Amino acid sequence: MSEPDRHLPPAGDAGAQTAMKAAAASATSFDQIGAAKTLLRSTRYGALGSLDAENAPYTSLVNVATDVDGAPVILISRLALHTKNILRDSRVSLMLSHVGGGDPSAHPRISIKGRASLTTDDNARRRFLARHPASAGYSTFADFGFYRIEPESAHLVAGFGRIYSLKAAEFMTDLTGAGAIVAGEAGAVAHMNEDHADALELYAVKLLGQEPGAWQATGIDPDGLDMMLGDTTARLPFPKPAEGTGLSLRGVLKDLAQEARRVA
Repeated sequence: MSEPDRHLPPAGDAGAQTAMKAAAASATSFDQIGAAKTLLRSTRYGALGSLDAENAPYTSLVNVATDVDGAPVILISRLALHTKNILRDSRVSLMLSHVGGGDPSAHPRISIKGRASLTTDDNARRRFLARHPASAGYSTFADFGFYRIEPESAHLVAGFGRIYSLKAAEFMTDLTGAGAIVAGEAGAVAHMNEDHADALELYAVKLLGQEPGAWQATGIDPDGLDMMLGDTTARLPFPKPAEGTGLSLRGVLKDLAQEARRVA
């Protein structure tokens, strides 16, 4: 299980002690697993850390998507230094953050540690290009390839008093028994975009507080639905994991649409 590493102010006055108690209570009730999954599934770019030929750290900016199980997927060129580093030593880190206004350090971020390897899996390619359609033009260049990062652990900083070390199994999506959902994902995404655009907008606006518009589904997994509007992403977590059948998935999506319609 994950353990919070609470960075709290030193005790010494009533205000500090009150802040400590409030932060401790907040950390106890906070859903760190849900926060980690949302960051992982809804962030489009991140800082990739690799080790160079001198075993020194090297950081670069990369576009990011996720595989069905939540493993990060990146598209990189063999000509780039970070790819050369990975081919020599597969150990990497990847920091993802939702940065808004104000102090950047006040916004949630997650640092993932793992190993990167080349993948030719069609699902990984499709899911990445759904999240980054502008990459399609160069994705077939001979020097480019899709790399999957197999997470080993993560460090989540979600705000004051909300600092957690996580095992991969805690924030990855369990695909046991989900073969039908994985096999039918591409068709389900296309079906939602072609026939249920109204439901996608309902999810985004009523359940997630996003702006109205022509939202598109980019991925579906047992834990939730990924959507995009322009460059804006949204993650709709399911109340509970969908079981391994298309019928179960349809039931979850139907129930969420009904819930959204009940929201004022």
